[in-house]
Amino acid sequence: MFRNIAVPFLNVLILVSIALYLIPPGFISKYLGAGSGILGFITAALVGSITLIPGFISYPIAASLLQQGASYTVVATFMTTLMMVGVVTLPLESRFFGRRVAILRNILNFIAAILIGLAVGMIL
Repeated sequence: MFRNIAVPFLNVLILVSIALYLIPPGFISKYLGAGSGILGFITAALVGSITLIPGFISYPIAASLLQQGASYTVVATFMTTLMMVGVVTLPLESRFFGRRVAILRNILNFIAAILIGLAVGMIL
């Protein structure tokens, strides 16, 4: 069972790593920076929802975004969706948990990520 999960998961991690390497820092700063407003918030939620990434990979990404000027609200939303929602991994998840459960889990986690991002924005 571990092999069934590990191979697709490693493929996703490799693709995400390549994408993050190819995206220039200025692009990230422009679309997720402090001046991006609601568009940055929505972009962070949607981009973070693409794939499910573990914390040990996503925390350095968060530090990098904060150093480039991204707001705490945007980073909190991005990080939460990054670790809780995975559209690309949905077929794999559906295979193990069923389509309905996988979709429901992703929708509820997306809503929770939005609320968490907003809460962090109000607190900080």
